Amino acid sequence: MSEGTCEATLPYIALTRGPSGGIMAGVRDSSERAIRIGVNAHLLSLAESYRSAGISWYIQNLLRHLPEADPALGYTVFLGEKRYPGHPGLELRLSRLPTHRPPARILWEQAIQPRALRREGVDLLHGMALVGPVVTQCPFVVTIHDLSFIRYPQNFHGLKRRYLQAFTRLSVRRARRVIAISENTKRDIVRSYGLEPTKVDMIHYGLDPIFQPLSEEAIGRFRSQKGLPDRFILFVGTLEPRKNVARLIEAYARLPKDRPALILVGGKGWLYDEIFNRVQSLGLDGEVLFAGYVPAEQLPYWYNAADLFVYPS
Repeated sequence: MSEGTCEATLPYIALTRGPSGGIMAGVRDSSERAIRIGVNAHLLSLAESYRSAGISWYIQNLLRHLPEADPALGYTVFLGEKRYPGHPGLELRLSRLPTHRPPARILWEQAIQPRALRREGVDLLHGMALVGPVVTQCPFVVTIHDLSFIRYPQNFHGLKRRYLQAFTRLSVRRARRVIAISENTKRDIVRSYGLEPTKVDMIHYGLDPIFQPLSEEAIGRFRSQKGLPDRFILFVGTLEPRKNVARLIEAYARLPKDRPALILVGGKGWLYDEIFNRVQSLGLDGEVLFAGYVPAEQLPYWYNAADLFVYPS
């Protein structure tokens, strides 16, 4: 593969390999071979915990729709989640390593992934969560969701923080293109890593059609089943420092005494003891309620039932 291939043809649409071996964009004929897209999906999780939220949900939905974008392309998905059923148009490659554990995932990403890419004949890799392989001949794009590990390093465990800080920097510099999920993230990338803004493409998250207004009858049944208060403020997110939940609880405590309840929906992530301690120290037991992990299909009911949604990340 030549050094300049793929750079002007992302994302993914109408990429083909011609008879001479070069990658081309445009109309295909019978002599052309569709190129193969590799997808690092090792952060995909179907566990009923915080691991199935956030980036995992992004990965699941992207995989669901990728083959529709260009059915003529081949898609090889590398993952460790054995329960993932896949979708038509995807070829799954399961790892034997327990890549739900960070050390195993790091080993796979940097030591095993480059060989897997060669073995599977991958022409272009998408690293869907911040990091690509440092040593590989395969061109890749990488999605950056945020740079909280740089802006708020105290909110991350040491190994995870050091890995993300070092390897994200290397990855965005080696990547052919960088995907940012918001203009704010794009600005952070350009400022933190000194990239040219033209190398960073801003692509918003999509909207799942399950999120829509529900009938009063459906909301009423949900309220009754869950025993919800008449009025409540809703937060949805993993319980961890970078979600700023402790500050939210402090702000809630300053509301007048006739305030609605505050319901926190989300599984426990890491360094979450401060959140529970803050509720107790402020005397908010019974007013701040923890709903725990909620399956994605239930989230529309929570959003519809709430009086107010807050997002203090």
